[in-house]
Amino acid sequence: MTDALILAVYTVAACALLARPLSAARWAERAPRLAIAMWLSACASVVGSALLAVLTATVPADAVGHGLARLFELCTMMLAEGPGASAWAALGVCAITLSRLAASLAAVLVRARRERGRHAAMLALLGRPDRALGAIVVDYAEPLVYCLPGRAAKTVITTAALRSLSTSQVAAVLAHERAHVRGRHHLVLAAGEAFARAFPFVPLFDVARREVARLIELRADDVAARRHPRAQIAAALVGLATGRVPAFVMGAGGQSALTRVRRMLRPAAPLARGERLAGLATVALLLGGPAVVAAAPAMSAFIAHHCHALSLL
Repeated sequence: MTDALILAVYTVAACALLARPLSAARWAERAPRLAIAMWLSACASVVGSALLAVLTATVPADAVGHGLARLFELCTMMLAEGPGASAWAALGVCAITLSRLAASLAAVLVRARRERGRHAAMLALLGRPDRALGAIVVDYAEPLVYCLPGRAAKTVITTAALRSLSTSQVAAVLAHERAHVRGRHHLVLAAGEAFARAFPFVPLFDVARREVARLIELRADDVAARRHPRAQIAAALVGLATGRVPAFVMGAGGQSALTRVRRMLRPAAPLARGERLAGLATVALLLGGPAVVAAAPAMSAFIAHHCHALSLL
């Protein structure tokens, strides 16, 4: 039961407290992709630890520690006699949790795909493909540049954006949008949205959703900066700062544009190798830590059982 208690305490503490140190991490803007992985790993860690806490509280460690034969025997007895109330409760909690998360993810993906489909149909009527730009141009008075991700991905730019941005700025901002498409950032956003939608009462998930959306824009900026001057990206962001794109697409402008301008003009040094390895180790700990805690009693029982058996030989 100690392992179940540890997992339960971690679940509660992480839900309430983990968002603060992750939000305060100053290195996140220097390595947005690693920061995104850490946020999503933290969310998965909370769900995983909660499920494992329930399971380890109902499955005796010695059933696993004494080997597969003992575990199968226990399962056979449960099937023959019927699971007890605690086993049914554990299975019910796990099923409800996973079903709710899966349903939320499906709802987010289906809704976004439906809205993108409607917008794509509108673009087919109002937009005109520009082969030189590799984008769809729409006559509109507001400067906007955004992408419709998915299998039939499209990059869209308005005539107002073409008038207000220079040629190099247009190329830079289109590279930003193509980074979203190539990186499948809409799926990352959907994952963050699914956690927050499935469990809206968990502070960590709500903060993670917002932070992932912000960090994805930083990641796209960094990818675009590999081939285009950072000053051009910054200038394009200034020109698009007032634009408001639909909620289901990803646009280069928006409320975070001015903050990203400062980041483009004053780039921080990338993470050192040691810092990056430490971040990767933290991600691995978040993902694998609950499983290690849950498996520790079973492994101890397994070792003790077989060491005892060897001593009798």
